[in-house]
Amino acid sequence: MVVILGVVANGIKEEIAGLKVDDQAPGMIALALSLARAVDSSAKNPAAKAVAARELRAVMKELRAMAPIGEEGDAVDDIARQREKRREEARKRRSG
Repeated sequence: MVVILGVVANGIKEEIAGLKVDDQAPGMIALALSLARAVDSSAKNPAAKAVAARELRAVMKELRAMAPIGEEGDAVDDIARQREKRREEARKRRSG
């Protein structure tokens, strides 16, 4: 059986894949995908869509909190790289 995902469900599926929490929270992942499908399919019922979206945000917040901290790629690493780049440029200017 082929399941076609909507825009929200597809985005949530991709984000969850990047979080690497499959082993920790399979039930929460299933819930997040179910809620995302509900958001996609409730176009005719704005109240239902709003409720599903609110619950989806809450579940995703918990999943993001469970995600392992990456070794690089966060804002602190970006700042450190920029700082090192400026220092290297300053060294080059001083040496000629």
